[in-house]
Amino acid sequence: MKNFFIYGLMIMLIFSGISCKKFLTKEIQGVYPADQFYQTSSQAVAAINAAYQPLTFTNATQNPLWVFGDVASDDAVKGGLAGDEPDIGLIDQFNITPINSNLLNEWGTLYEGITRCNLVLANVPAISMDASLQSRILGEAKFLRAWYYFTLINIFGDVPVVLTPLDPNQLQIAQSPAADIYNSVIEPDLTSAAGLLPQVYNGSTPTDNLSNVGRATSGAATALLTKVYVYQQKWDSAIAAAQQVINSNVYSLMPLYSQNFSADFKNNSESIFEVQMLGGQVPKTGNALNQWFAPAVDNGYFFNAPTQSFVSEFEVTPEGVADPRLSYTVGMDSAAWFNGEIFSAAWSPTGYLTRKYQQPFSQIPISLKGDGSCDYLAIRYADLLLLYAEALNASGNPGAALVPLNAVRTRARNSYLYDTTLTGYPVVPADLLPPVTYTNQADVLQSIQHERRVELGFEFHRYFDVIRWGKAYATQVMSNSPGFNYDVNKTFPIPQTERDTNKALHP
Repeated sequence: MKNFFIYGLMIMLIFSGISCKKFLTKEIQGVYPADQFYQTSSQAVAAINAAYQPLTFTNATQNPLWVFGDVASDDAVKGGLAGDEPDIGLIDQFNITPINSNLLNEWGTLYEGITRCNLVLANVPAISMDASLQSRILGEAKFLRAWYYFTLINIFGDVPVVLTPLDPNQLQIAQSPAADIYNSVIEPDLTSAAGLLPQVYNGSTPTDNLSNVGRATSGAATALLTKVYVYQQKWDSAIAAAQQVINSNVYSLMPLYSQNFSADFKNNSESIFEVQMLGGQVPKTGNALNQWFAPAVDNGYFFNAPTQSFVSEFEVTPEGVADPRLSYTVGMDSAAWFNGEIFSAAWSPTGYLTRKYQQPFSQIPISLKGDGSCDYLAIRYADLLLLYAEALNASGNPGAALVPLNAVRTRARNSYLYDTTLTGYPVVPADLLPPVTYTNQADVLQSIQHERRVELGFEFHRYFDVIRWGKAYATQVMSNSPGFNYDVNKTFPIPQTERDTNKALHP
């Protein structure tokens, strides 16, 4: 941890001019000494812009969230050539030691984000500037810090807490229990952020104009708070938070599921918080996942390959019609791919590749592969609806849980009303994704678990869902991963380099 804090300010200043779609559009203007920064409102904006940068996937190994969320789960295997990125393969096999590079990369990325947020929160209040802009920036920093800590504890468990900029000699810090971090850092930050941030960026005030679309909003803070409550099984609080987002009437499901993963539909009505990526910029701000997940014929590395278990999870009618989300999510043998190609099972060690984050060469030429413009939807409305359903069911109201659950299923079923490429359009096939009608709590939970897997596949949520649903569930679904042990693998090891530096860390 020490090295990342030492260089936090320097790195933040280097990135302070980086473009990240609409609200980060200026080139680097220079590097300021620390005592000359945080003097103006433009510097405050540059500082908060830099706090978003660790969320991005400009380098797929520097922010390997997909490795922890997908590859570690039952949804995917490493993929790629046998000798490529062996540390990812070790996570796939649950042969995980503290020297695994993915641990250090993710730890460093998340703490870098925390450092940048702490610098904003410590220095921006003293700047003489527009009060509404100042409040918004502080709200963004609190939201982002909560996001980074939430991700940290779900990967590593108990971690050190740092809430202010520190000197290197102050960085011998023991871990705090994850429960304490939820209560003393994440929940307060999100509650505060929800009160400081605008509901939308629509130009109604000078500080919430359209050029800021993509920044955190009050809805994003409340939606993440919903998730935080669900992860702690605080069901009543989760229900109240989810209802606040739903009743805001800001968000709705897109008519077509696949629109969420198209560069043509960025920041749409379903997007609650979206990591902004834009290809073809200098410095690079594009999404590298399009190359990492693409087949070799498209100049890709074919990592994060879907498993047969994942593909088999999708429902099929008696007439053989599959849930349309399957073809939107997975490339399958003999099916249409991109660029006029027909997918071949030989392109992947499992016979499948993920379609999400891919773009045709008409949008991203092969020379720019690895510099895509598809965003990462960190929180979308369907995710919130399923969390809401889970909280309602767990609180003893499975009948009410069916409403948001079936809303998600209905949108998927109604793809046939909007997608002209589906065989049979515009007629919805009989028996496709019928409404769930169970009233038993256990059955409804099982339906929610199924729906989260197929709806949110390859959005880096699965492993964290598997772990939070407990030992019995995890042991069952991870049965094809012989190295998996719930008690050992519910969190990942703290990187050895951090233990070497921070002697206060306990085993």
